[in-house]
Amino acid sequence: MPNPSINKSQQKAIQKADTLIEALGWIRNFRDTTTVIKLGGSVVEHPDSLRHLLLDIVFMSTLGMRIVVVHGGGKAISRAMDQAGIEPRFVQGRRYTDKATLDIVEKVLATEVNHDLVARLEEYGGRAMSLNFLSTNVLFGEKLTLTGPDGEPIDLGNVGEVTRVDRLTIDNLTYAGQVPVIPSMAMGPDGEKLNVNADTAATAVAAAIGAEKLVVLSDIPGVLLDVNDPESLIHSLTAAEARRLIANGTISAGMIPKIEGCLDTLEQGVKKIHIIDGRLRHSLLLEIYTTSGVGTELVRDDSVASAPRAARSSAAASR
Repeated sequence: MPNPSINKSQQKAIQKADTLIEALGWIRNFRDTTTVIKLGGSVVEHPDSLRHLLLDIVFMSTLGMRIVVVHGGGKAISRAMDQAGIEPRFVQGRRYTDKATLDIVEKVLATEVNHDLVARLEEYGGRAMSLNFLSTNVLFGEKLTLTGPDGEPIDLGNVGEVTRVDRLTIDNLTYAGQVPVIPSMAMGPDGEKLNVNADTAATAVAAAIGAEKLVVLSDIPGVLLDVNDPESLIHSLTAAEARRLIANGTISAGMIPKIEGCLDTLEQGVKKIHIIDGRLRHSLLLEIYTTSGVGTELVRDDSVASAPRAARSSAAASR
């Protein structure tokens, strides 16, 4: 039977339908699986990018994925400190957190930013719940002490690391179709509040709840063979390949701790980690529900997904 003539409007509609069909395999694969999304402060600062990311989260949750959001808010904290006349101080990349700084971190990160993200998710049609000190805290930890160049301990004030995650509370919410939104703060053993690095907090949550994926949203597209060429994006890496790229200098500077953190997360049982540019419109959907994705996927060495994504012929068999 001959094909009917197709106008431009119909052609666009057909292309949209083709995109939905491409996503079908991923939708089936990821229904009832858990994904932790680390939302960085740099993304939170871009209103349009944030809107599309939150819409993506609502879409994914509606399709049956269990989504958990762990967020930072460094730039908003720095602005509030500036308004209060407090000079930020960073030690080995971590914000020194005295009592005055801690009060601002809690107010801005664990209350204002956290509640705003929940309100916007619900505004866009989703169901979300704040998990902070005012409702239900789910992150517990202890103070973090770094080692100086001469081996002496470096005090960071009220800066901590997560040692325990209340998995039951998070699971109960996700099974009920809600999106838990967790600020990167923890409660210490004596009830003191601790400022926690958002990357390490997201890693702890993903490992504790046995997440299928950890998605790190930032202002970088992923791992590049050439940092000056966006077209050199590496779509898929095994842990061994990532270590080789660190050893030969392809992965360098600030990307090294990010990738090493990802490798540690894989060793804790999370199956896959995605690093994507959160400023790209609908980057979450493009990464999760298309064959090639738009960022870098890191997988364990024993994963069947070790072949580059763009070369895979079966969407349903890999990501």
